[in-house]
Amino acid sequence: MQAITVRDRDAGPAGISLTDMPYPHAAPGDVIVRVHAAGFTPGELDWPSTWTDRAGRDRTPSVPGHELSGVVVELGPGTAGPSVGQRVFGLADWTRNGTLAEYAAVEARNLAPLPADIDHTVAAALPISGLTAWQGLFDHGRLTTGQTVLIHGAAGAVGSIAVQLAHEAGARVIGTGRASGRDRALALGVDTFIDLRTEKIEDAGEVDVVLDVIGGDILDRSAALVRAGGTLVSVVMPPRVKPKDGRAVFFVVEPDRARLVDLATRLRDGRLTPVVGAVRPLAEAPAAFAPGERTPGKTIIRVTGD
Repeated sequence: MQAITVRDRDAGPAGISLTDMPYPHAAPGDVIVRVHAAGFTPGELDWPSTWTDRAGRDRTPSVPGHELSGVVVELGPGTAGPSVGQRVFGLADWTRNGTLAEYAAVEARNLAPLPADIDHTVAAALPISGLTAWQGLFDHGRLTTGQTVLIHGAAGAVGSIAVQLAHEAGARVIGTGRASGRDRALALGVDTFIDLRTEKIEDAGEVDVVLDVIGGDILDRSAALVRAGGTLVSVVMPPRVKPKDGRAVFFVVEPDRARLVDLATRLRDGRLTPVVGAVRPLAEAPAAFAPGERTPGKTIIRVTGD
C-alpha cells in the first residue's frame, strides 16, 4: 500500500515522503480501515510517539496522522463491534502507524459509526478537534451555562468547534485570533473577538475558563484573567503561570467513542460545523507539513474516493 512515512527525526518536513509500506496487521481488538480521508497535526514531528513505540524503541519508518474516516475491511482476532463494510471514523493510537495511508490498523473501541450522509472529508476533521474541544471545555474546564469562556485560536480547527460547543451550552464566548478569522469566529458564536496582533487579551476581563491552543506568552498572560474558582486549560504545554485562586490543567486528548457518536449527531443536526481548510491528495501530504503552510481550519488528506 502507499503511505506517508517519516524516517529521519532531524530532517523535519524534508524527511517526509510517499512510499510503499506493507499492508497493516490486525491484532486482537483491531480493525483494518480502508482510509478515505485523514487528518494530522502539524506538530506531530516533535512528538516522541511519532518515532518510538510504548517501550521507547525506534519504530521508523513510521506513518503519521491520527484521525481517519473510512470503511472497515478486516477484523482482528476476537474483535467485536464494527463489521466489515461499515463506515467509521475515529482516533488512531499515538504510538502506532497512523492514518496517512491507504489502510490503517486501529483499535475498534476508538472508532465510531459514521452515518451515510456525512462525508468522509468532514468526518476526518472531527476526532482530534472535536474531542479536544469537548474535553477541554467540559471535562477539564467544567464550563457551565452562564459562565464566560475565553477561547484562543477561535477560528482554528479546535477553537472553532469549542466556540460552537460553548455557545450551545449557554456560555458567553470571547474568542481570540488573527483579524482574518474575526468574521468566521463571530458567525460560529463568539460574542466578543480580540485580535491578538492589535488588541490586548487583558481586555477580555475576568473569565471562568480559558481554553488555550497557542501556549507561550499568551498562555502565561491568560492566568491573570481567570477569576476565583475558574480554570486555565491548555493543550499545548503545562501552564507556567497559575491562576491565583483557580486551577491550571494541561491535557492530551483521549479517545472517546461515545463522544464521537454525540459529535456526529450534532453535525447531522446542523449544530456543529468543523472548519475544513485545504483538502489535498495523499501525494501532497508532505507539503502540508511545511512550516509556512497555513490554511484556515483543518487540512484534510483525501486518500481514497467514495
